[in-house]
Amino acid sequence: MTDLEIYYNKFNEEKRLNSRHGRVEYIISMKYIHQCIEALGKNPEDIRILDIGAGTGRYSVPLSEEGYDVTAVELVKYNLGILKQKGSKVKAFQGNALKLKRFEDNSFDVTLLFGPMYHLKSTDEQLKALEEAKRITRPGGYILVAYVMNEYAFVTYAIKEGHIMDNLSEGKLDGDFKVIPGEDDLYHFMRIEDIDCLNEKAGLTREKIISPDGPANYIRTFLNQLTEDEYLRFVEYQLACAERMDIIGAAAHTVDILRK
Repeated sequence: MTDLEIYYNKFNEEKRLNSRHGRVEYIISMKYIHQCIEALGKNPEDIRILDIGAGTGRYSVPLSEEGYDVTAVELVKYNLGILKQKGSKVKAFQGNALKLKRFEDNSFDVTLLFGPMYHLKSTDEQLKALEEAKRITRPGGYILVAYVMNEYAFVTYAIKEGHIMDNLSEGKLDGDFKVIPGEDDLYHFMRIEDIDCLNEKAGLTREKIISPDGPANYIRTFLNQLTEDEYLRFVEYQLACAERMDIIGAAAHTVDILRK
């Protein structure tokens, strides 16, 4: 069992996704997934979606319930088991974002890469995952790729949690305060220029890049204190601001929307 599998066997992914900050991320991400689907101009039953790194099925299960043909690939057996227990029509397999040989070229209309890029620590591995997603996506199809951002990691772990001096002494921050993952670290954090470089190498065209959560992860405690009406106003705020470049780089997550 890999360190990543051990981590996710203990990490409550369902709880995170159902939290208030997790729901913000989900609602905004689904808005843009639906935009991509609608732009294809096909009947729902004719649209094939691949969810790579599907976790417990947060996106693949509801998309399947909407009538789309959804396939899910998940590395962690524990998460895959939860997905399968939901009793959906999702075709779910254990697999790796770097090796999608079971799928033919140009097979899917929409490919979701939500999660794998968080944990692939080398540029070569990230590029391989992006190229595999490109390979199995049909010409004109969409690839949505999620990343965890550098500034969120720095502010949260180095500053809020008080690790900055240790991080500096251990060489986990460079002179520009770019987070450098250690050998045992599970996450890889990105800046916009890093994402741009990957896209260029993969030969993919960006439609837009968005933040699905904005400041939500920074203010979890405050979100939890809001009334439901107040919380819904915050969701409306993030829906309105998701494409603002002055927010994207500082948010916890981005979703890069690419077209093959």
